[in-house]
Amino acid sequence: MKGWLRGVKRIASPNFDARPAGVGVSLIVIHAISLPPDQFGGPGVIGLFTNRLDPAAHPYYANIHHLRVSSHFFIRRDGELIQLVATTARAWHAGVSQWRGRERCNDFSIGIELEGCDSLPFEARQYLALADLLRRLERHYPGCEIVGHAEIAPGRKTDPGPFFDWSRLAQCEISPD
Repeated sequence: MKGWLRGVKRIASPNFDARPAGVGVSLIVIHAISLPPDQFGGPGVIGLFTNRLDPAAHPYYANIHHLRVSSHFFIRRDGELIQLVATTARAWHAGVSQWRGRERCNDFSIGIELEGCDSLPFEARQYLALADLLRRLERHYPGCEIVGHAEIAPGRKTDPGPFFDWSRLAQCEISPD
């Protein structure tokens, strides 16, 4: 099916719609998320992105379970890659955003969520999975700029955060081993 990467685990999110007519992908946005905050490995992120987050499962969820958000991809701490929205569709990941004078970054971007937070480093397997995903996306969407969520929503967002190592990602992109 168009917009779904082969060999990638698929958990479809209902939180997407069509990109505006004539608008192509020119931006990739890197995010970080953990649910509950600063905890990893549970079902919270997928629950949020599929509208199945149980508000009784954790006190924090009571404030966010109603949100309708998604991302094209989610990379867990162990490097597992999950696709939630076809890249041909508009996922709801950027919110109020702007890049190079263009507003509504969801219209022209692909969102990649890393399981992480602002207070802990990311895992080596995540960098490798992200670099591999970026190489695959480059084949379909050549010339895309890659930015952090904080760059398109300054003052509102901080992710992927101070522990995301952009130079480490660049090294993974150069050397696939």
